[in-house]
Amino acid sequence: MTDAVLARLDALNLKLPAAPAPVANYVPYLLTGDLLFISGQVSKAPDGSLLAGKLGADLTVEQGQEAARFCALNILAQAHAALGRLDRIQQVIKLNGFVNASPDFSDHPLVINGASDLMVEVLGEAGRHTRAALGVSGLPVGCAVEIDAILQVTAD
Repeated sequence: MTDAVLARLDALNLKLPAAPAPVANYVPYLLTGDLLFISGQVSKAPDGSLLAGKLGADLTVEQGQEAARFCALNILAQAHAALGRLDRIQQVIKLNGFVNASPDFSDHPLVINGASDLMVEVLGEAGRHTRAALGVSGLPVGCAVEIDAILQVTAD
């Protein structure tokens, strides 16, 4: 069966990375009923490099948006690992975005727009979601952004 979402990623010249392995004592995703919960995904690029740093000190909003896009791609990679096909995603319900930011930085929503925009580009209306965008004093391995997700999915 053709996965229309993978085809859309390809049309956008986006590469789905391998689903990152957990770095501590948790599971990367959990499917319960028609909801798929995806653990926080950090700003790791498809080539394996990490976009690290602090918004408002080391990184610009545009770099933060790129970091958020990497998080969104990693969320989709986890969804693919969990579901086998991305076209089983019915709706992105919620994204929780955490921005590694200096105390005076206040553009957290603009940074997380990088992930929100990617979800809509790839999934269309099914990519529209609720969300939170929070500034934090630090994130794992110094990454710039971390995002978790809740997705509604169809049965296999």
